[in-house]
Amino acid sequence: MTAEVPEVTDEDFGAEVLGADLPVLVEFTADWCPPCRQMAPVLRALAAEEGERLRVVQLNVDRNPETTNHYKVLSMPTFMVFRGGEPVKAMVGARPKRRLLEELSDVL
Repeated sequence: MTAEVPEVTDEDFGAEVLGADLPVLVEFTADWCPPCRQMAPVLRALAAEEGERLRVVQLNVDRNPETTNHYKVLSMPTFMVFRGGEPVKAMVGARPKRRLLEELSDVL
């Protein structure tokens, strides 16, 4: 089972991510980024499996420079977990789902 991973923008980042009840995993991504494309099925599976405990979204860095610059994202993909409106964890680079779940275990 897989779930779609919605895209957030500079305009709705505050409401969708910072104002969310659940922790939110944001993938800062770009269309030109092969490792980002590699992560797409992993993120869909994660969203489907952990949807009760974690919201998964993507933010395109090229179309949303304000948020990208605010969080000083320089490499793609960068994953940030937000809880209660604050970033609580950041990870850079593609990784297998098992490793991603291990790294998220302390924030779920």
